[in-house]
Amino acid sequence: MDVLFIEDDRMNRRVVRDMLDVAGATMSEAEDAEQGLIEIDRHDFTIVLIDLRMPGMDGITAIRHIRARGDAKAAVPIIVVTADAAVDLRERCLAAGADDVIFKPVAMDALFESMGRVLAQRDGGGVIA
Repeated sequence: MDVLFIEDDRMNRRVVRDMLDVAGATMSEAEDAEQGLIEIDRHDFTIVLIDLRMPGMDGITAIRHIRARGDAKAAVPIIVVTADAAVDLRERCLAAGADDVIFKPVAMDALFESMGRVLAQRDGGGVIA
C-alpha cells in the first residue's frame, strides 16, 4: 500500500509514518499542498492523507484540485487529518471530495479503521489489520 501524507509538520509526518510502518505500508511525504499535487502527478497512491492548514494552498483547495483532475487519479481515496474542530468541518471536507476526516492527535486505531473503511467503500478491499 502506497500512502501520500500531505502535512507541513514534520513530527506529525513522523508519527503517521511510524504507524503505517507497523502495517507494512509505504509512505511518501509532501510538506505542502503544492508539493502534494506534484507527487500525485508523479506516482499512483493507494490513499492520500492531507492536513487542512498549511502554508500556501490549504487542504480543501488541494482536495478540489485532485477531484477536478481529468484522469483516474481524481478518484484516489482522501482522508483529512486535522486538528481543526470547526462545527461544519466534516461537511465542508466531504463536500470538497474527501472520503473521511480524522482528528489529531492521530490514534493508530482511528487511522487504520478510517483507511480500511474508505478503501473498502472504494474498491471492496484494502482492509488494514
